[in-house]
Amino acid sequence: MAAGQIKQVASLLLGLNFCMYVIVLGIGSWAMNRAIDHGFIIGPGFDLPAHFSPIYFPMGNAATGFFVTYAMIAGVVGVAAAISGLNHIRLWTADSLPSAASAAAIAWSLTVLAMGFACKEIELRLRNSRLRTMEAFLIILSATQLLYIAAIHSAASTPRR
Repeated sequence: MAAGQIKQVASLLLGLNFCMYVIVLGIGSWAMNRAIDHGFIIGPGFDLPAHFSPIYFPMGNAATGFFVTYAMIAGVVGVAAAISGLNHIRLWTADSLPSAASAAAIAWSLTVLAMGFACKEIELRLRNSRLRTMEAFLIILSATQLLYIAAIHSAASTPRR
């Protein structure tokens, strides 16, 4: 594949990943807001529940708190990696590759970690449609982010003529 085609593929994957990370952040923010608004009420005269967890989420199952927390972290790092990747796509030099590749690799590793919690949440069942959507996006993102990393690295290893 020619270097120009690789750049187009990398640009397409970068745009797709950016949009998907923003959607994950939106759904994760909704879930976090709902957990804060409808979680445990602790104040004067109230005792902590017997099975109190600081990451209790009123929707979903036991894995939801971990899933949403790590998905939001992966989303923020993914958006930052996309911004770094945009700079690399714009310049497309060997000097801009290390920052884009390292940011993308960190975002991918956090996405895979969140995907692991998504798989656990799928196994435990009892979740709503928004959480299912976020699970699907993270599973897809774990593949597309890896393809993006492969695309920008393959461009660096292509011999110039």
